[in-house]
Amino acid sequence: MTPFIAACIYAVSAAMPIAMQIALALGAPLGRFANGGRFPGALPPLWRGLAVVQGAILVAMIWSVLARGGVIAAQVAPALFWATVGISVLTMIANAISPSRPERLLWTPVTGVMVAAALCVAFL
Repeated sequence: MTPFIAACIYAVSAAMPIAMQIALALGAPLGRFANGGRFPGALPPLWRGLAVVQGAILVAMIWSVLARGGVIAAQVAPALFWATVGISVLTMIANAISPSRPERLLWTPVTGVMVAAALCVAFL
């Protein structure tokens, strides 16, 4: 696998949680799949705003991986890329230990693919 392909895999994988964050921000009753299932239906207004922030952070993370992988012609600071890798790892761990079974089953594999792809971009 090349860093280019790994970066594309990361972007496609990260698009899934971005779509989820958009749905949560718009009031979809999917709270059991996020934030440890704290809010089983629609998120309260403050948490909807936080979903927008999380989505924006994911977009920045995609940008850093695509730039590092050579998919887009942009320079990315190494610290930003490594922060993306670290956040991806922490997110995978948080999903894996979530008290919400639906969240664990859905997001642990997705974030696991994101971590593997980011590491491929880093070390290939």
